[in-house]
Amino acid sequence: MVRIQSVLASLFAIVSIMLGLAARAQETGALQEVIVTAQKRTQNLQDVPFSVSATSQAQIVNSGAQDIVDLARNIAGLSIADLGPGQSQMAIRGISSGQVIRDQPGVKEQVGVYLDESPISIALFTPDLELFDLERFEVLRGPQGTLFGAGSEAGTVRYITRQPQLGKFEAFTDASVEDVTHGDIGGSARGALNVPVGDNAAVRLVAYWHHLPGFVDAIQPDGSVKKDVNDGDRSGVRLSMLIKPTDAFSITPRVVYQNLTTNGFPRTDVYNILANPYTSVAPVTIGNLEQYTQQREGLLDQFLLTDLKLEYGFGPAALTSITSYTKRNVRVLRDATQLTGSVTYDILGEADPNIQADVRTNSPLYDRTALNAISEELRLTSTDNTVVQWLIGGFFQRVNRHYGQDLPTPGYDAIIGYPSSDFNAPPDTPFYSDLRYSLKQYAGFGEVTWNLTKQFAITGGLRYYKFNEDKDLLFAGLFADETFVPGTNTPGYIPASTSSSGTSPRVILTFKPTDDVQFNAQASRGFRLGGINDPINLPLCSATDKVVFGNQPNWKDEKTWNYEIGAKTQWLDRHVTFNIAAFYADITDLQATTTAGTCSSRVVFNVPTARSTGVEAELFARPNVNWDFGISGTIIDAKLTSSVTSTLPDGTVVVVGGLADGNRLPTAPKTQAAAYLGYTLPMGSDRDLFANLTFQYVGSSFSQFENEEPGFGQIGGTGDPNAARLIPFGGPLSVSQINFNAELPSYTLTNFRIGIRNAHWQAAAYVNNLTDTNTTLALDYERGRSARVGYLTNQPRTFGVYGAYTY
Repeated sequence: MVRIQSVLASLFAIVSIMLGLAARAQETGALQEVIVTAQKRTQNLQDVPFSVSATSQAQIVNSGAQDIVDLARNIAGLSIADLGPGQSQMAIRGISSGQVIRDQPGVKEQVGVYLDESPISIALFTPDLELFDLERFEVLRGPQGTLFGAGSEAGTVRYITRQPQLGKFEAFTDASVEDVTHGDIGGSARGALNVPVGDNAAVRLVAYWHHLPGFVDAIQPDGSVKKDVNDGDRSGVRLSMLIKPTDAFSITPRVVYQNLTTNGFPRTDVYNILANPYTSVAPVTIGNLEQYTQQREGLLDQFLLTDLKLEYGFGPAALTSITSYTKRNVRVLRDATQLTGSVTYDILGEADPNIQADVRTNSPLYDRTALNAISEELRLTSTDNTVVQWLIGGFFQRVNRHYGQDLPTPGYDAIIGYPSSDFNAPPDTPFYSDLRYSLKQYAGFGEVTWNLTKQFAITGGLRYYKFNEDKDLLFAGLFADETFVPGTNTPGYIPASTSSSGTSPRVILTFKPTDDVQFNAQASRGFRLGGINDPINLPLCSATDKVVFGNQPNWKDEKTWNYEIGAKTQWLDRHVTFNIAAFYADITDLQATTTAGTCSSRVVFNVPTARSTGVEAELFARPNVNWDFGISGTIIDAKLTSSVTSTLPDGTVVVVGGLADGNRLPTAPKTQAAAYLGYTLPMGSDRDLFANLTFQYVGSSFSQFENEEPGFGQIGGTGDPNAARLIPFGGPLSVSQINFNAELPSYTLTNFRIGIRNAHWQAAAYVNNLTDTNTTLALDYERGRSARVGYLTNQPRTFGVYGAYTY
């Protein structure tokens, strides 16, 4: 309570200062020009002939955004399935195929993510980078397959960092301390330093540490409670250097390292077979912001990027080379006791005199990824602002990924009565997997803009790509579909492979009747590479699930044709900017992620057709130097336009995993909006008082296609074929049916910041999630909902203070 009062005292003190000051009229100032590199050349944002959002470092701080999930709520068309730090998945314009779970390493991204010009989304789960020392955060909406290639099917997201500056010494540091309602203390300390080295070189060093506060409590088997188990730490360093031996030639090497650790996940349990109020054996009630665990959970994510950018300009053209190497190690530890226990109950049943102890045997699930990737892009770009502007280039990428899961459960061999070695697994390990991937991708691309007149221009682009992926997989253990060396009865690895090639074109028409108004029309195609399904866990499957989800080998490339029209306008001597775009996206072979019912497996199916239509708009205004505001919003209708079915042995035709014509595409809301209001009051001595208020609205959504099936939110009961089985462990149970909401409701968040600043320093107080709204961001469940159901949730109301200094 004392720490909350301290933060509130700082806030109220600053408010008192503001109320005691009289506003005075100031000279008006237009909105600043925003420079982006969305077409891999420097341009004014308003001149880019398609929909782009660019958020500056100052805007990120003022909005209260702590991470990419917070930031996405402020950007039209961008939504994120938040599975916890380091495990977020992006969607743009509603194009999403479902929340991808950790044990799907072969699934590729639909949104390409770049740190400057180096791809970093190659492991699907985008690194949760610290939002610090950025020039801007760019979101390129719609397919960017021509210039950015695979994974940019729905759009591209780019962290644009501040680069080393020649002949200039800079130092910037900031820090924050915050207190979370119902949680613990968090905070950060960050710094950036730019040092010139002679006349032709400079070094930029960035370092940061951020403690992520916990706010979810974990009930333990003995009834005790572990407080704030989902806390963590994110720390990192970025070292870059600019060497410019001549005006025409520059060399920029860089090293980026980040370490993210968490001690749990922001999950609230709704139902758990090991802890619920319905059992007659040790009933447990799980409250808001609580979960039940027997094992420690958490994430370790180590991310290393080294890249080298070479630029050489000669007359009318410039040659650019970007070489990058990525190394990423991820370890996810989950408490799978309820999952393993549900299988144990099915095998042994209540007849086992030790059923309580056997079902509750500790069972941690380790999920490990080791990834190495190297890429090279070489391109030649025109530099003259002439009638024809062009770009041509080539791209190569090689990715090697080693992935595996194991489920060590001490004493399990004795419980079941079979040694794990009979199933080719280590002792007391009912599930074990080891997978090795090797992916190679080649591409050639080009784009030309022909300025027919001062008002009319046409842009045409094309990318040719070819990729192949090889995979060796081993599955073992009582729960798994054990693999054998092909043609033998020897347990071991089996190979699989997939490959494809294709083209990705783009055509854009631009009409600019005045310097402040531009109309665009575009047709473009993006693509997402295919992959290879793993075998499902047949020993855990029901007879129906074996038929529906079994024998699904490779899935094909996903492709999207996007058609859009848009306008970019500025008004009142550039004090108002209004941009709008309407789009229609036709998706072929959507790679839909499904949960294989009772099998505790995931399978990808290609849905023949789907589509997404919508409108996005942004309005920014600065009527004078005191006030500025912004409003952005998106309305999207994204759904399947075909179904995937399976025929059971009795001839019954069933829809697979909710993949039914008319169902919404998951993870992305139909409606999303944000509003920003800023006020600045000059105080004299070059100081300003400022205040910022941000509203964020996110509409309802679903985590997976299957969540849309009638009865999906039902466990037990009768009469609904989509209901999950209610396992009577600890029975007799006091209920025969349990219900939960399978749809993620809409929510609104409000952030407020107030402070004083001048050219060198800033001091501020803030409240994030002002109304203490508790949201459900994603649905999380085990064994088809029969073992556990929970929601990923957001950080409660947070009070904080912030300070920054620039030298």
